[in-house]
Amino acid sequence: MPRKKIAAIVTTYFSGSHADLIVSKFATGFPLKDGIVQPKVDLVSFYIDQIHPSDVGMDLARKNNITIYPSIRAALTLTPQSAGHWPTADDWQTGALAVDGVLLIAEHGDYSGNERQRQMYPRRYFFEQVCGVFATSGRSIPVFHDKHLAHSWADALWIYERARDLEVPVMAGSSLPLVCRKPEIGAPIEEALSIGYFNSYVNGLDSYGFHGLEALQCVVERRIGGETGVAAVQCLEGEDVWRAGKEGIWPCALADAAEACVGPKETGCREENCKNPAVFLLEYADGLHAATLMVDGHLGGFGYAARVDGRVESAEFNSGGGLVRPFSALGLSIQEMFLSGRPQSPVERTLLVSGVLDALMESRHRGHVRIETPHLMVAYKPF
Repeated sequence: MPRKKIAAIVTTYFSGSHADLIVSKFATGFPLKDGIVQPKVDLVSFYIDQIHPSDVGMDLARKNNITIYPSIRAALTLTPQSAGHWPTADDWQTGALAVDGVLLIAEHGDYSGNERQRQMYPRRYFFEQVCGVFATSGRSIPVFHDKHLAHSWADALWIYERARDLEVPVMAGSSLPLVCRKPEIGAPIEEALSIGYFNSYVNGLDSYGFHGLEALQCVVERRIGGETGVAAVQCLEGEDVWRAGKEGIWPCALADAAEACVGPKETGCREENCKNPAVFLLEYADGLHAATLMVDGHLGGFGYAARVDGRVESAEFNSGGGLVRPFSALGLSIQEMFLSGRPQSPVERTLLVSGVLDALMESRHRGHVRIETPHLMVAYKPF
């Protein structure tokens, strides 16, 4: 069988960017503890929306014989625009899909934020362009969609439904669900909490809040009965976080257990180290109450704790001392989808987390009120 051809559609490409951490491995290999695993697919085309001042994508493309195209359509149809010729309407309608998989990385870049402090990366626009080629070509191929589906629920739901209508195999999310969890958490889960970090000075609650919620969701989805959806959420910040903990609104004992697993960590207690903590409160449709505690200036990782059969179990999301191996695990999982045509994790997880984060940022914007979320009854079974 000929090797499958992969297109990478990215916002920007600099050292340490998500494009670099994910896409580059499909050209140079996946570093693991015992060595580098060579790709079984071929990266053949790039579309880079913004050229970063410290760009590394163009040099990687040159060294690995990867063509950079001026549009998403061209990168998927492998039709470069010749000098003096711009595509006509007929070209846009008839360009045939010429690749076998898509890496869609819309993270980082010079894009506006909105009044809810959401970074408006062009995730829906990129996916819409990709699906336009699928629709006019009469066939769909696997797509990996990095991190949350979109910055708004409306766009996230549109992406999910468009993929379903066109029968697009989609994986989404980050590397966090694939890192080693020591130890694993059992079931049934009576209450749960994840803990994570963010930089409160660079609007990090939006970006890193996704990771904290994903760390929670990838474990609680395995409770008895599977996922049922989220009925209500609330975001609290600052001193209200510690006050709510003392009042039992979120479980301090689980936070202590989760934090004890995580390193690195600053000396001193989180109440003293954190200048602007936040907590996400989640009420699931089946009655489960859970929380994600986001602490700035205290931790450098993510942890999880749950009450299971009356006892507390906790675990660290252990990235192995860096970002290389977790992103290698993610890349190999994506590659397996490209080879088999089957997603390796449920996209419904990312849809639900995307919607929960959007509702939480709405809660924050409206003065930290409780938000009912009947639209987030996203039920699914974990893989």
